[in-house]
Amino acid sequence: MIDCLFCKIINKDLPSERTVYEDGHVFVMLDVHPCTEGHVLVLPKVHAENIIELPKDITKPLFETVKKMTAILQETLSPAGFTIGINHGRVSGQSIDHLHIHVIPRYEGDGGGSLHSIFKKPSVGNTSGESLKELASKLREKI
Repeated sequence: MIDCLFCKIINKDLPSERTVYEDGHVFVMLDVHPCTEGHVLVLPKVHAENIIELPKDITKPLFETVKKMTAILQETLSPAGFTIGINHGRVSGQSIDHLHIHVIPRYEGDGGGSLHSIFKKPSVGNTSGESLKELASKLREKI
């Protein structure tokens, strides 16, 4: 995609001193605004705005690279844990419309929380009024 910042970096149209790894399918770079030391972004080289648009044949190499980078960060920086996630859509905090997976090393006292802590309001539960059993059934029907 011509106007995609990440595509420009992946295609070397923009220089990046933050590149950590790349192969035929995946590109990894340090986050320009890291949450912690070692925070990396794992991107597919093919432009996909989100996980739904990601071509099936890229899914495995993308997540294998997430696993590889997590192990390398563990060995290199010895964090106490990791938060790994995807912001899908503007409402979730996605600021660049190119799928990217955050691998964030976690350290004691880093001030971060769990994925559940991103919600500022108490859980409102199932807003559709369906029971969990009904919702599970509805989702199973789509699989």
